[in-house]
Amino acid sequence: MKLLFAAAEAAPFIKTGGLADVIGALPRALKQAGADIRVVLPKYKGIPDAYKEKMTHVGETSVNLGWRGQYCGIEQYDDDGIPVYFVDNEFYFGRDGVYGYGDDGERFAFFNKAVLDILPEIGFKPDVIHCHDWHTGMIPLLLQDTYAHDPFYDNIETVYTIHNLLYQGVFPYAVFGELLGLDNRHFTNEGAEYYGNVNFMKAGIVYSGKVTTVSPTYAQEIRTAYYGYGLDGLLSSIGDKLTGIVNGIDTKSYNPNTDKTLHTRYKSSLAKKRENKTALQTELGLPVSVKTPMIGIVSRLVEPKGLDLVVRVLDELLYGEDVQVVVLGTGEAGYEDWFRQAAYRHPEQLAVQIRFSEALSRNVYAASDLFLMPSMFEPCGISQLLAMRYGSVPVVRETGGLNDTVQAYNEYTGEGNGFSFAAYNAHDMLHTLRRALAFYREEPTWKKIVQNGMTSDFSWLASAKEYMGIYEELKG
Repeated sequence: MKLLFAAAEAAPFIKTGGLADVIGALPRALKQAGADIRVVLPKYKGIPDAYKEKMTHVGETSVNLGWRGQYCGIEQYDDDGIPVYFVDNEFYFGRDGVYGYGDDGERFAFFNKAVLDILPEIGFKPDVIHCHDWHTGMIPLLLQDTYAHDPFYDNIETVYTIHNLLYQGVFPYAVFGELLGLDNRHFTNEGAEYYGNVNFMKAGIVYSGKVTTVSPTYAQEIRTAYYGYGLDGLLSSIGDKLTGIVNGIDTKSYNPNTDKTLHTRYKSSLAKKRENKTALQTELGLPVSVKTPMIGIVSRLVEPKGLDLVVRVLDELLYGEDVQVVVLGTGEAGYEDWFRQAAYRHPEQLAVQIRFSEALSRNVYAASDLFLMPSMFEPCGISQLLAMRYGSVPVVRETGGLNDTVQAYNEYTGEGNGFSFAAYNAHDMLHTLRRALAFYREEPTWKKIVQNGMTSDFSWLASAKEYMGIYEELKG
């Protein structure tokens, strides 16, 4: 099976969120499952020089965008046996950052066409192109329209994965007609049109052979008006074309027994794990106490992550419990300021780091006893999986992938790897936290809950087998 992954970002080259983790890890599992897999990404300015210096120029072509022919260089990097191709165009990608520019519609229209245009140049015809999120949503439509006349593209199937339905790539009609030159028969309510604009994600859903999303629960939620963000009717209409497959994590990279960023590496010992807690307490200026439970929050500081619930009851929690909280992340200024002020009010219980740090995030997972993730919605979530991998017990809201991966602890059966609450309610969250803290004080019980999480299988191998099944079904 020949596969091509098309995406806007991938670890370790460029990362803004969980999409990069998926594109960095899933191809390895698919290769292990027997696939001939390759990846194509934009060549951003922000990719570290250490990777750029090892890229090989393998060709170039011209991408027709409107009336212009745009230069498209092709760079190749060998990522442990997986060829990664980088689309090189300084005008579109030689900028700081990844997204957020006024011409994002044009930039990614170029990238969608470039993905298809480079295939003859690199001599690779995939059986399936797997497109990820809005940034590649036009590829299935382009295959059926612009490239349908070229025999090279015959019999290439497409799979489209929704990583987060909130971000759909909605742009003016000019991107559809003037830049991509697509036939207006596709600019309809049944096609890529969306309230007079073009919707990249809608195009991916309509024109791909199969649609997946990143957890079974999220696959059901996005068929409802609350979670569907205007596409719930479409998603409800496509039936079993839509499948939910839970994301995994890179268990080789995220391994507390070998992770060199940690103060103390450990396998299953709570005592050794807690050495990381005292080290982090010292680093962040919190009172050093191995017995005091620590709650970790590693998150983008934005509303969908459920931070309104935290803001509502954090003072009540800290005034009422012997507990420490560590917050790491960046986001909306209002949340950043609120957490800074809260840390001023509770200097011995709350440490707030308004920054992004991969190394510090790993140390928070290793140091914390509980990991709080009260998301308003969460397509899959990776942080709760990483927390369990490092022996931090997740407290989550029952939504999306959180519902599929965190099983509430049952004191009667001993089953469960975390704690959960259903309603989007601050005091339901607080009650669940207090219940978890009560079990923390029962050492044998706590050790059992931690072990339940650390021994859960969240590798990519099971998910890769499900994806292979989808590819094989498409190819018949």
